[in-house]
Amino acid sequence: MQNKLQELTDKLYNEGLAKGKQEADNLLQQARSQADEIVAEAKARAASIVEDARRESEEIRTRVEGDVKMASGQAVSALRQQIERIIETKTVGAAVDEALADGKLMGRLLETIAGAFEPSQGQKPLEVILPESMKASLEGFLQQNIDKKLAEGMTFGFGDDIAAGFRVAPKDGGYYLDFTDESFKALLGEYLRPATKKILFG
Repeated sequence: MQNKLQELTDKLYNEGLAKGKQEADNLLQQARSQADEIVAEAKARAASIVEDARRESEEIRTRVEGDVKMASGQAVSALRQQIERIIETKTVGAAVDEALADGKLMGRLLETIAGAFEPSQGQKPLEVILPESMKASLEGFLQQNIDKKLAEGMTFGFGDDIAAGFRVAPKDGGYYLDFTDESFKALLGEYLRPATKKILFG
């Protein structure tokens, strides 16, 4: 009887032990499976984060390169324009200033304007504005050489707002024709700019 009881106890113990071991193995297998899933998910998330960072870095690099390229292009263009302006100012500016400061040339220009003024053909009275700085040198010339036109309604005035050259306008206003140094420089610069650009930059 004692043996049977021992056998039964051993059997129950062994079955319980086997069952517990089986459950432990099952739990361990589940834990390993879950751990593998967690590791795989962590690796996938890490790879996704790295890929997102790489893509964002590439986009930033592309944007920066584009911005640098655009800025350098604008800087080169601005520098070229500045060089062109300097050359135009040195070549055209000095020549225009010298020509318009020549009293004889100005006198011939004014005689030409006066010669074209024909009030008998319905032209409105004209006013020619000259630089204040040329008043002393031109006033006598105008009275001597263009006296008849002055009597017909053409007038000559002087203004501080003109450095060189002159402006022609009808006396009633509305518009004027600009023959000042600045307008001559701008006009000649427009013709000179393409040639200058070609010589400098090909």
